[in-house]
Amino acid sequence: MGGKEACLKRVLSGGQEDGGDGAEEGISYKKHSNGRKGVAPVKAEFVVLDVREGGSVAGGGLDIEEEFGPERIQTDASGSGNGDGGSARKKNKKRGQNKNRDNRQAKEEHQLCSRLVRGAADDNVCPYGSQCRYIHDVREYLSLKAEEIVCEQFKVCPVFESLGYCPMGFKCRFLSTHCDMDALVLVEKPDEERKVLWDANHEINQIAGDKKLDLVKRRFPFDKSEFVLEIIDAIQQEFRDAMKEPGAKEQSGEVREITPVDGVPQVEQREKKLEAKRHRQKKLYNQYHETRFFAQEKKPLDLHHKRILSPLTTVGNLPFRRLMRKLGADVTYSEMALAVPLIQGTNSEWALPRAHCSESDGFGVQIAASKPWQAAKAAEVLATHVGSGISEINLNSGCPIDLLYRQGSGSALLDNPARMIRCLNAMNYVSNDIPVSVKLRTGTKDDHPIVQGLSKRLVMETDVAAITLHGRNRQQRYTRSADWDYVGEVANSLRQYEAERTEKLKESRESKLRIQFVGNGDCNNWEDWYKHLNNKNIDSVMVARGALIKPWIFEEIDGQQYLDKSSSERLDILKDYAKFAMDHWGTDEYGISQCRRFFCEFMSFFHRYVPMGICERYPIQLNERPPNWRGRDDLETWLGSTGVSDWIKLSDLFFGKANDKFVFQPKHKSNST
Repeated sequence: MGGKEACLKRVLSGGQEDGGDGAEEGISYKKHSNGRKGVAPVKAEFVVLDVREGGSVAGGGLDIEEEFGPERIQTDASGSGNGDGGSARKKNKKRGQNKNRDNRQAKEEHQLCSRLVRGAADDNVCPYGSQCRYIHDVREYLSLKAEEIVCEQFKVCPVFESLGYCPMGFKCRFLSTHCDMDALVLVEKPDEERKVLWDANHEINQIAGDKKLDLVKRRFPFDKSEFVLEIIDAIQQEFRDAMKEPGAKEQSGEVREITPVDGVPQVEQREKKLEAKRHRQKKLYNQYHETRFFAQEKKPLDLHHKRILSPLTTVGNLPFRRLMRKLGADVTYSEMALAVPLIQGTNSEWALPRAHCSESDGFGVQIAASKPWQAAKAAEVLATHVGSGISEINLNSGCPIDLLYRQGSGSALLDNPARMIRCLNAMNYVSNDIPVSVKLRTGTKDDHPIVQGLSKRLVMETDVAAITLHGRNRQQRYTRSADWDYVGEVANSLRQYEAERTEKLKESRESKLRIQFVGNGDCNNWEDWYKHLNNKNIDSVMVARGALIKPWIFEEIDGQQYLDKSSSERLDILKDYAKFAMDHWGTDEYGISQCRRFFCEFMSFFHRYVPMGICERYPIQLNERPPNWRGRDDLETWLGSTGVSDWIKLSDLFFGKANDKFVFQPKHKSNST
């Protein structure tokens, strides 16, 4: 039996084997050089230089054949060898991203009619009758359904335990745990118990079906957005008129003489409409040009020393955020939602603002927009339909993705600060009592930071409640270290600008709360978190990849100490994630495939954790990758595997054996094993 299969058998049976003593046949160990840049300092006895076929090994951020080569191993042992083989192997190494990956899961081949999912009843008669393409015989469906999940980790349907009933009904892959299989009667817990469970485990921020249909049919009245956009347009038009050269035709404030065109009354009608519009713009300008346009008073936003999880695309889903709440996070954010699909009522986009009830005391929704009308309408519909479960609406002005940048959103707004400010002011007007915040990068180009100057405009011209600054520019993406010196400079400047504004408005009735300033970038341990907060002008530090690799980082921050989680403790964390995933996506065949897919997405970061107990020094940095290593037991080695096949086998512990229809392609080609 191969090493991975043997490990799986041992874990399932509850046994462990010491895999870190270096005495196992076929494994050779070598002391790893600590002076190498970008290499995690793993202790010599855990570094693996040669692995027998079928063996299990972890790490691999440092490719052994690339760094040492087969000839290096031979030279170390016998003093002979050449460099040709290593170069050839280096060229064959898989590199780069799987940019065109498609991880959509196949639907269930034989589907039960939705009227029968929770059991047959008189009012559950299918209106389509014999024309319905789904199965109406429950026993026939059960004979065709995928086999039931039997696993040691979940002996009872986790959704049934969370809610007191299973919404998947007969489609559930744990059906026998909440169904009388002889009579085909679904079991439910008493109503009182179900209510208690629902209060503790329900999801919030779900838009009603009829409201979503209003968006699809374009029936939602964007009254606030239309009004504030007209104000913005009036101010812009006045500015354009002021910039005209002397002698040009004046249109602002004067009634232009209309020259009728014989036989073309449409021209005269259009001219009158333009004239009426311009009069209205002039009136709005006179009313609002000396002061910002305000909406109702906002809820206070307090991020001071809060443990904040960054918005994370794909992996920052609801189950992961729920896990982070359990592990100590105070504030979480949704995955970035695109403004236009939100406005159009797209189902997939409206799934992103959904949150677990445990997030209700600090949950922000992040949106991406390229124009003020997009930002305003998205903020208005969020505030109207799911506003009670939102603590802030965040405008993403830092995303480096090329597609968004070319569309003018994300970090492209850094190149157009005036448009960014219009977006923020429009959002602030329509968001009711929900505060508005913004997330920035230092700039778009190397050696050209712009946020220090931009922050003055944000203080003087907007009412943002919080500013988050990622200490990298767009061109860097996630390479090289974040510039925390610059983050600190911006924080210091921000407080100076706030003081100037307070002095300027001291005679006015206008009041402004302290802008919360949050730093972001390369924080993967509690020491970094507290070091950055030595600057009193920084309210908090947002954690991103550090929480994906080490989800208990907020526990370490709270206790101000490093925690060397054992392999069994880390497996418990994965079990919690699997349970939360099934609560969210369901336990039917498609839901389990979704759970397994996002479990693998999570593992693409989680496997990068290098246990503290096998390192020569701690902490290791995000850009330091370990050589191939073997853990202190087989499970620890397995959890550190870089291969997607091992991640899928790990998911089998929670979701049963993956079927042939399951599809998962990792983001990086190097993990495609």
